[in-house]
Amino acid sequence: MKLREIYEFAVKVGMEKDPRGIEGVKQVLEESKKEYDSLKNSEKRFFDMEKLKNPFSDTRILYGNPDLDVRTVIVGIDVEASELILVDRMRQEGNNIDLCIAHHPEGKALAALSEVMKLQADVWARFGVPINIGDALISERMAEIWRAFLPQNHMRHVQTAQLLDIPFMCVHTPADNLVTDFLTRLFARKKPRLVGDVVDILLEIDEYASSASLGVGPTVFVGDKKNRAGKVFVDMTGGTEGPVEALEKLAAAGVGTIVAMHMGDKLRKEAEKQHINVVIAGHIASDSLGLNLFLDGLEKKGITCLAFSGHIRVSRVKKKG
Repeated sequence: MKLREIYEFAVKVGMEKDPRGIEGVKQVLEESKKEYDSLKNSEKRFFDMEKLKNPFSDTRILYGNPDLDVRTVIVGIDVEASELILVDRMRQEGNNIDLCIAHHPEGKALAALSEVMKLQADVWARFGVPINIGDALISERMAEIWRAFLPQNHMRHVQTAQLLDIPFMCVHTPADNLVTDFLTRLFARKKPRLVGDVVDILLEIDEYASSASLGVGPTVFVGDKKNRAGKVFVDMTGGTEGPVEALEKLAAAGVGTIVAMHMGDKLRKEAEKQHINVVIAGHIASDSLGLNLFLDGLEKKGITCLAFSGHIRVSRVKKKG
């Protein structure tokens, strides 16, 4: 596959599993087109043209020729300078690694992370939170995240890839969409009665079982295993954690249990206040599951996938013979 084909495949599967639905995603692209058309000619040169065909601002080719032939990729959760130096050393030792893929964004994808957060309002709407309320809540949180990421050294690790001549890309929200869809459908099918049943279902999945063997498996963060689960909300996409105020709205909409990658203390305390059970599935295990669902598609196309930097590679591709 060409590098651009891998990138386009990530965007395609991310759109197919996006909680906004394909029409909602197309609307995002149409809004980007309107934004571009409204700009003065002097402003258009600063516009990220990828936004016209890719609705995920946190997924980009960060360095490399789009027409590069790729046979082997190495994939990590966080790929920074130290990981890139490791890849360079592996290549010196004779390992044929054509492309490095990070999950968490770097470069321009990190600078624009807040833009993908808007989809959280659409996720909440599916659970009964009015979209006007969701939009208002997430807009304030998006601005907060934008301010937090604005002063960071965004290009530090991308420049390392450039200096070492290692093709580099990141796949964030598409992978998170995949794990969100996978778990949402799984819980809908299994219909867990108790919070403990939610944990047991997660432990049947290889990535979560592997994390549990390290002592960081799925855990009840708020509530009790004997509590009834009620309506289960999988909260694993949309850039980063949403606003505290959203929990009150989700509780009012009937959400009984949230299954999340991680949760900060302010959100945890609010969940306790709202009597919402919280199961923390695990950050790295959840990211690994989402990446693996994407990488399985690459593997079917003949790409060899290696793992490092915390990524738990589990292939679900059935081997011939």
